[in-house]
Amino acid sequence: MALKKFRPITPGQRFRLAPAFDEITKATPEKSLLAPNRKSGGRDSSGRRSMRYIGGGHKQHYRIIDFKRNKFNIPGKVASVEYDPNRSARIALIFYADGEKRYILCPNGLKVGQTILAGTGSAPEVGNSLPLGEIPLGTIVHNIELHPGKGGQMARSAGTYAQLLSREGKYANLKMPSGESRLVLLTCMATVGTVSNPDHMNVRLGKAGRKRWLGRRPRTRAVVMNPVDHPMGGGEGRASGGHPRSRKGLYTKGKKTRSPKKYSNRLIKAKKAKK
Repeated sequence: MALKKFRPITPGQRFRLAPAFDEITKATPEKSLLAPNRKSGGRDSSGRRSMRYIGGGHKQHYRIIDFKRNKFNIPGKVASVEYDPNRSARIALIFYADGEKRYILCPNGLKVGQTILAGTGSAPEVGNSLPLGEIPLGTIVHNIELHPGKGGQMARSAGTYAQLLSREGKYANLKMPSGESRLVLLTCMATVGTVSNPDHMNVRLGKAGRKRWLGRRPRTRAVVMNPVDHPMGGGEGRASGGHPRSRKGLYTKGKKTRSPKKYSNRLIKAKKAKK
């Protein structure tokens, strides 16, 4: 996947870096795999605004993605690679041998016409999904389950992956995208390969209007608010406002928020890498 740079004919195109969409093979989605995606505008059930900076945006359909990959030992053929407005990664439409159609997260390098398989005994090839107990050590994986049968929850965004480091008893030791090493049950499923669209992190929108098309309204910095609106507000001139805090007065940017009694603490072998 590549990025397009534009001739600066307008100010909005001067610094814009847009995806080239070279890998997209079909423009219209599969109708049977669509669901309504109703926008809230940041309002709660009583109609009051409970989340700031949300509103507008282009109308979208939700694509129903198969995160469970539970079509075991039934070969599926990649029919198309498509754009999904709900996620940073690309999605692939799979036609299974029994006639069913499903969307999956498209791994990097998956081509139209390729055959994929899921379940025990599958080859550890790109796009195939199998239990961590059967994947060779050192393999790059994504869409990893935390609980057997629940569906993939980790390493699902564009360009992310985890690496299978070792096996310890009934657990597999995975190095996560954050740098954290974590134990996951060997019976949990994972898909071989890296998630597609790795250049997503380098996209530059170029203008504020494009941000509005995505449903994001302008963000007001806390230090320019009044004291009544935010703990960082107030002061004479361009006052910094002291230590960064949230609207509720809780310290942010560095304060640990993870519970020391969280059930999964015992499964974390090494903490996240510090930036």
